[in-house]
Amino acid sequence: MLQITLPDGSSRQFEQPVTVHGVAADIGAGLAKAALAGMVNGELVDTSYLIQQDAEVAIITTKSDEALELIRHDAAHVMAQAVQELFPNTQVTIGPAIDNGFYYDFAREEPFSPDDLARIENRMREIVDRDLPIVREVWDRDQAKTAFREIGEAYKVEIIEDIPQDQEVSVYRQGDWFDVCRGPHLPSTGRLPKAFKLMSLAGAYWRGNSDNEMLQRIYGTAWRDKKELKAYLYRLEEAEKRDHRKLGRKLDLFHFNDDAPGSVFWHPKGWRLFLQLLEYMRRRQDEAGYIEVNTPDVMDRSLWKTSGHWSNYREHMFSTQTEDERVFALKPMNCPGSVLMFGQGLKSYRDLPLRMAEFGKVHRYEPSGALHGLMRVRHFTQDDAHIYCTEDQMEQECINVVALVLDIYKDFGFEDVVIKLSTRPENRIGSDEVWDKLESALSNALNAMGLDYILYPGEGAFYGPKLEFVLRDAIGRDWQCGTLQVDMNLPERFDITYVDESGDRNKRPVMLHRALFGSLERFIGILIEHYKGRFPVWLAPVQAAVLNISDKQADYVKEVEQRLKQGGIRVVSDLRNEKVGFKIREHTIQAVPYLLVVGDREMVNGELSVRTQSGEDLGTMSIDGFVSHVESDPNRRARP
Repeated sequence: MLQITLPDGSSRQFEQPVTVHGVAADIGAGLAKAALAGMVNGELVDTSYLIQQDAEVAIITTKSDEALELIRHDAAHVMAQAVQELFPNTQVTIGPAIDNGFYYDFAREEPFSPDDLARIENRMREIVDRDLPIVREVWDRDQAKTAFREIGEAYKVEIIEDIPQDQEVSVYRQGDWFDVCRGPHLPSTGRLPKAFKLMSLAGAYWRGNSDNEMLQRIYGTAWRDKKELKAYLYRLEEAEKRDHRKLGRKLDLFHFNDDAPGSVFWHPKGWRLFLQLLEYMRRRQDEAGYIEVNTPDVMDRSLWKTSGHWSNYREHMFSTQTEDERVFALKPMNCPGSVLMFGQGLKSYRDLPLRMAEFGKVHRYEPSGALHGLMRVRHFTQDDAHIYCTEDQMEQECINVVALVLDIYKDFGFEDVVIKLSTRPENRIGSDEVWDKLESALSNALNAMGLDYILYPGEGAFYGPKLEFVLRDAIGRDWQCGTLQVDMNLPERFDITYVDESGDRNKRPVMLHRALFGSLERFIGILIEHYKGRFPVWLAPVQAAVLNISDKQADYVKEVEQRLKQGGIRVVSDLRNEKVGFKIREHTIQAVPYLLVVGDREMVNGELSVRTQSGEDLGTMSIDGFVSHVESDPNRRARP
């Protein structure tokens, strides 16, 4: 008797082997109709999969988390079939599901055009309407190579040759079209929701190797239903409008230059925004008991060998050799410099925890193709900190950091934060005993705070496990920003110690590595896109613009500007010989929160006509009254 255990703990018995579809049908006709695939003992399989021994089984429907990957994989196959029906001499190569969609790489002499995408997409819908059964077949290896060779699919032959000998060669057939694939797949093409769209064309080397042939890649997106597809396309449209590179030019914040690839040229307004973030973080760190230090940008190679960066991170480091043959490296991280700072002078247990912050400039080599505005640069500033504490203090310090980072994100409007816990990687330093302590400190801290987290086994840094904080922005995109890593390995490598209560001078501190914004450059890019360039008043580079109607108000405008600056407001005056409506439009485009219009009446009464960038008319105010209004604006400061 075969026993099938279901996710709710109940079980069903069968007298003979049963397919996943059979299990679903035994539960109910509705579930059998909705079944897309099955999960058997944790493995995703087709509905036709035959279960021959006791197993734990879950039925996958469109509501399941696993459904999207299935849908996207099938969309790739349907697209490949459509391409080969429309363009018979095209070879298919590899077509996986990816985040938000799928792609397939094709070998074809004539390039695809954007117009071809519409034809392919229409043919895909026809194939869905045919409702072709998708059938898995296991072929003899030589039979498979012969079959694909006969239809001119040389890339598929190569793929088959690379399949390990102990693995089956599975082929999925839908109608007359077939492809070698591990699967699983939907029961038929008709089960593929028509919530897909072909997005773009690109070039791609066969297997990602530039020594191989260039192929043509078609990207698509696929979702459970048209509502999800519409929401995704809206996010893409919004993302285009919010692109920080475009807004950076439009708002005159920064630019890049090919003579310094991956490095930011900050314009006055952009640099003011940068300094606002520094000022904010300095205040928050000061309140939390941090001290600020600064360490050199260039240090001897021996330091990076001791830290382990030279062997684990060398390809991302910039280095140089001087005339005396010493090799130096621009620092890719601030950690070793911080350790040297701690090692300067004798430290006592009374000094711990020692929270040492640094806004350190770091330099990392990123390939040219990976550079992306402020989001991926080679030269950036980290709001770094290293906390030195005892083992007994380690867990509480983790709690303090997590509480601080979540509170800071709220100040910027990020309430939806996902926490990831990454544990020991294969390539690591330190004993398993040490890693056990470090991983427990992080997980215990999160549990004590009642916070959920996602576990990522093997994804930690080479010197310690880490937490990553992922923010969700105004249009639902996720951004990984802050990190917290616990480390007992670098203190050992650099031989730093403190004197404990009993006078022992050889006690090792625990070292916590912490960044809250992460890269300030990247965080500014995220903020630009999150706010769509319309920063809250407290953060805006220019908070108010004073606009005259005629030359007669020029002196009064200058007086207003000076008094507002004395009141702590970042203000500019616009005395150009232009109509006031034109000035209002320009400063509205520049996302200035307050526009202050001055005519003869306002000048005589010592007042300002106040309006917001959204067009709201706040009426007239005295100069001091406007300062008070800005001070009381809930968006005036991050923490009023």
